Amino acid sequence: MFGGPLQMYLGQPETTPRLDNVHRFMAGVYFGSGLIALWAGATIRRQRTLVFLIALTVLLAGIGRLVSIGRVGLPEPSFVWIGYLVPELLVPCIMAIAQIATSRAAVAHRR
Repeated sequence: MFGGPLQMYLGQPETTPRLDNVHRFMAGVYFGSGLIALWAGATIRRQRTLVFLIALTVLLAGIGRLVSIGRVGLPEPSFVWIGYLVPELLVPCIMAIAQIATSRAAVAHRR
């Protein structure tokens, strides 16, 4: 929720107009995704597919980061970027498992 507006304001320092444009565009996507995730979290008991779609989006972002690291290398400081990557790959799996468990519990409760 805070990263999107901050990136929108700061832009991409020391870069080309093309990269700054893409960076600020993605900042809007990040902020919008944060709003969707916040709403989904607040209404989690009514959500099903949306949770899986949010998890997939985060996982795909992590895969994109992996592709970037494989093609152009790990940015410095590396611990920061690994700190971003690990949750991007793990949290979607946790979200999907939790949603499956919640859905099963809801079905069992209705019986």
